[in-house]
Amino acid sequence: MTFDIISGVLIPFAGTSLGAAMVFFLKNSISVTLQKILTGFAAGVMVAASFWSLLQPALENSESMGKFSFVPAAVGFMIGIGFLLLLDVMTPHMHMDNQDEGPKSGLKRTTKLILAVTLHNIPEGMAVGVVYAGWLAGNAGVTRAGALVLALGIAIQNFPEGAIVSMPLRAEGMSKARTFWYGVLSGAVEPVASLLTIMAASAVIRVLPYLLTFAAGAMMYVVVEELIPEMSEGKHSNWGTVAFSLGFVLMMILDVALG
Repeated sequence: MTFDIISGVLIPFAGTSLGAAMVFFLKNSISVTLQKILTGFAAGVMVAASFWSLLQPALENSESMGKFSFVPAAVGFMIGIGFLLLLDVMTPHMHMDNQDEGPKSGLKRTTKLILAVTLHNIPEGMAVGVVYAGWLAGNAGVTRAGALVLALGIAIQNFPEGAIVSMPLRAEGMSKARTFWYGVLSGAVEPVASLLTIMAASAVIRVLPYLLTFAAGAMMYVVVEELIPEMSEGKHSNWGTVAFSLGFVLMMILDVALG
């Protein structure tokens, strides 16, 4: 496996780890306004990445199907939504707004919060893995620069996500060191998901458009189900909206300029 791929799948993990490290520099909790800004920014990056880095290449790969070129994108996207919906229903975790604890279980509140962030990181790792698999296969719609941009974009949105999971754990009374390592471990699933997806996608490269849009659907589920409600509820929701716009534009610029 090349250095480009190894570094690419580790970049998002680095973003989560750096975000978790903010527990050493910030107070014991994040203000509501700052949390909405971070959440909105992360949502904007994910929406832009879903379209320019995943949906658009999938549609370009299916052009030979003519009028039915939308089929792989539509099918893969809906399967991705369904997959995350299934995980969301079956996994005992807390939603990021800390109000809905999902299925009843004997797990501690902090454990559920960690599971929630880990669940979010699965589709992001899959997205990076799928794009790198497409580049490895020599797919014309996927470039090395495009794969790197997606990894960087997800790392950017993982930074605030790492802080969002670490700070509440600190507020629960955990030590800063333990909180940091929990944040790091919540992101460790991303490179694992990336590598597994690369190996699987390399074996079934003919269905690459379905895999690309599967990852897009999974990411969009996280945005709609978790991030947008959190940034929009209560006071200061306008800050979340502005941050969403900035995150979207930043990811769009990176993808168009460098991809």
